[in-house]
Amino acid sequence: MTSYSDFHRRSIEDRDGFWREQAALIEWETPFTQVCDYSNPPFARWYAGGKTNLCHNAVDRHLKDRPDQNALIFVSTEVDKEIIYSFRQLHAEVQRMAASLQALGVKKGDRVLIYMPMIPEAAFAMLACTRIGAIHSVVFGGFASVSLASRIDDSQPVVIVSADAGSRGGKVVPYKGLLDEAIRLAQHKPARVLMVDRGLAAFDKVDGRDADYAALRQQHLDTVVPCTWVDATHPSYTLYTSGTTGKPKGVQRDTGGYAVALAASMKHIYCGNPGETYFSTSDIGWVVGHSYIIYGPLVAGMATIMYEGLPIRPDAGIWWQLVEKYKVTVMFSAPTAVRVLKKQDPAYLSKYDLSSLRALFLAGEPLDEPTAKWIAESLGRPIIDNYWQTETGWPILSICKGVDDSATKFGSPGKAVYGYDVKLIDEATGTEITEPGQKGVVTVEGPLPPGCLQTVWGDDDRFVKTYWTSVPGRMVYSTFDWGIRDADGYYFILGRTDDVINVAGHRLGTREIEESISSHPNIAEVAVVGVADQLKGQVAIAFAVLKDTSKAATTADALKHEGEIMKLVDEQLGAVARPARVRFVSALPKTRSGKMLRRVIQAVCEGRDAGDLSTMEDPSALQQIKDLMAPK
Repeated sequence: MTSYSDFHRRSIEDRDGFWREQAALIEWETPFTQVCDYSNPPFARWYAGGKTNLCHNAVDRHLKDRPDQNALIFVSTEVDKEIIYSFRQLHAEVQRMAASLQALGVKKGDRVLIYMPMIPEAAFAMLACTRIGAIHSVVFGGFASVSLASRIDDSQPVVIVSADAGSRGGKVVPYKGLLDEAIRLAQHKPARVLMVDRGLAAFDKVDGRDADYAALRQQHLDTVVPCTWVDATHPSYTLYTSGTTGKPKGVQRDTGGYAVALAASMKHIYCGNPGETYFSTSDIGWVVGHSYIIYGPLVAGMATIMYEGLPIRPDAGIWWQLVEKYKVTVMFSAPTAVRVLKKQDPAYLSKYDLSSLRALFLAGEPLDEPTAKWIAESLGRPIIDNYWQTETGWPILSICKGVDDSATKFGSPGKAVYGYDVKLIDEATGTEITEPGQKGVVTVEGPLPPGCLQTVWGDDDRFVKTYWTSVPGRMVYSTFDWGIRDADGYYFILGRTDDVINVAGHRLGTREIEESISSHPNIAEVAVVGVADQLKGQVAIAFAVLKDTSKAATTADALKHEGEIMKLVDEQLGAVARPARVRFVSALPKTRSGKMLRRVIQAVCEGRDAGDLSTMEDPSALQQIKDLMAPK
């Protein structure tokens, strides 16, 4: 390949040849007969006829070359524990979990719901399911009972694997009571519940339903559970998208295509090598945790760090301490976490030896330029933004450092990743935008590459109606995000298509206004929402967190900062983009995974019901906004 553009072009124009080569990165029990069956658009069947196993590729195949190498490194600053599992030990533990699940009646094709904190047994359960051909559905630990019940009803698990409690910020978060209530509310009643007792919280056992994992594991210490070879198109898991309204939307992932996509991404995007250590700061309840805590690093023969704790406890140096201790080469986090660290003592960033670290990848929400510059200068390492979704399972936009030596551009997640035929579509006309700098909806022409969702679990019709649009001559998958592409092929994400503010006929992306405000030297974080206005249709309202919160302590100081921000936006974007109001808060409402709850903020500002708040990290953050927006 002479250039990345050639590499990408071949992945689109010689799709089958390209993905046949990538398929050699994993092991197959039965070779596939067709690379991509796209005879029934928009449903793509990757590697039809082939048989493989995700757990085999993540664990078993490494026993020959690196049995005693670190595989899973569990670190909890919540309960002060560090446990390292080699590939040999991980293999043994996964078989014990698989045997325990089989003893409770789990068979190939059955669903197993995993409602767990960030502990090794959660990883064992995920790998055990894919080992025996069961379909796991991980629900973020601590989810409220009503939300959990809806996911139980949709996935209809035979067994639920859970624990007595998690811990966050030193506070115990009991799970069992929430789970029992969810099962009571659910119409579908799982036959069995497998409980991991961490000794953090007392719980009631339901006789005949609840089983103790420690006891079952003891019965299967030496049980051999071979991998069940499954069709490449066999579902590996379902994962429910956050923030959905009504019935939850279960993203269904295949086996062979997903394994290939992850193996290729570890080589071409993250540049992770066997024997090295990968550290993703996410949670297994989210897609990053599936792809880049559990499966991706292990498929690549790397050690993966599974971290239970906060980025600032016991202090703001804990992540960098782990990078030094375990010689982390690749790290993956979220812009939100970096903004949290931005408020801490900068000395923590220079306290530890970070020479092993080659790059820090960030994803989850738009990475603003000031934050990107700050962390890049502080770490002295490449900061690589990447953009993707629960639905895609791996990046749509990034700089693929394994095959592309292009520089990153602050504020941009990069170029279209190989395999993704990304198009910007004019929402009004449905035609493709080819001129640089023109705003459109970010779409992907079908078929979606390997590893992306096959469908919505149990609802093919919803998959088609939700995600796919017919444009002249083809079908495209909508990301529901606005974007622009510059002359060099770099994309800039401008926010959700339903987050566009229409002010007196002018369409403004919340991202553009947030970028402008966050460039103010005293702003740590900001969220902008469009709020209904009788005169202009909508106006922008900004909620900002100051680096020095004492400076917003008085009305005079707040008004001074508000004036400065208005002037800044005027200068950078024009008066039309100026927020109607800027309000200062000590924290912004977010989910536990760090996603900004803009929809909820908007609902509060408009006096509407904010809906399901079960994923919210800190309810007091929303209360501040309610108090500020209450009629005086």
